[in-house]
Amino acid sequence: MLEVAVQMDPLERINFAADSTFALMLEAKLRGHRLWFYTPDRLSLEGRRLTARAHRIDVFDDPHRYYALGEETDLDLNSVDVVLLRQDPPFDLAYITSTHFLERLAPHALVVNDPAHVRNAPEKLFVMEFSDLMPPTLITRDRAAIERFRALHGEVVMKPLYGHGGAAVFKVAPRDPNFGSLFDMFATTFREPWVVQSFLPEVAKGDKRILIVDGEAMGAINRIPAADDIRSNMVRGGSAATTELNGREREICARLGPELKRRGLLFVGIDVIDGRLTEINVTSPTGLRALKRVGGPDLAPPIFDAIEARLAALRASRRAPEHSA
Repeated sequence: MLEVAVQMDPLERINFAADSTFALMLEAKLRGHRLWFYTPDRLSLEGRRLTARAHRIDVFDDPHRYYALGEETDLDLNSVDVVLLRQDPPFDLAYITSTHFLERLAPHALVVNDPAHVRNAPEKLFVMEFSDLMPPTLITRDRAAIERFRALHGEVVMKPLYGHGGAAVFKVAPRDPNFGSLFDMFATTFREPWVVQSFLPEVAKGDKRILIVDGEAMGAINRIPAADDIRSNMVRGGSAATTELNGREREICARLGPELKRRGLLFVGIDVIDGRLTEINVTSPTGLRALKRVGGPDLAPPIFDAIEARLAALRASRRAPEHSA
């Protein structure tokens, strides 16, 4: 039995039918592991000791009663085996601070995904390391640079660099009377640069979310936008359909897989539109429940297989110096 702590958003925010974190918790319970729940604001670092005000949690695959909490207690996170880093963005200073906290657990506990590499791989920046696989993309807040990019590429999409869930994603026409107001709104709302990307009309046929487990592509769903929207996110009205990977998408996964594995990014969701990589989601990837619901594989078991294998390797590496001595 493993002690598994889950750092996530408040339970009342869970969408029972869609939440991937909940799918992982159900799998942990099925394997006989003991689960703990806490939110990131309940973390405390005192000296070298990292604790969380946490609850024992039991989970049930029942929409009317899907969890039960035990009493709150101070949980020493060095005493657990696995921490699932699963709170949703925004990827702000609070999120970054939590990764610094969790990084201190190594090598005592396995954190999934690796907090240092989550911190160093912001989703819309990390993807630029594979820019040859992407549509033309500019990250800036400089208006002259955006005007030059629009003149070169025509229709573009503008979105916040640290946004999530399709929030504040806009399509801008080559000659768009709203552009000035949109620029002003972004400049006022966001201190960081934002993403300007060549618009891919084929998004109307779907935006594939491909789920990668320990470097291997294991399943995908095609997310189709609503008729009056360019955003395929299911929280924005997109619908999910089962799909297979084509040759180009397999090439993209083969390029990314080894690097994701090397960085300890064990569960990742990538987004591909018309053979172009648009995002690499590492903070709290979703899609497990949707994939299973449309007839795809249940990926919670292979994710926990990978977690248990990584934990075994971590423990073996800790024992190795003792044997060599």
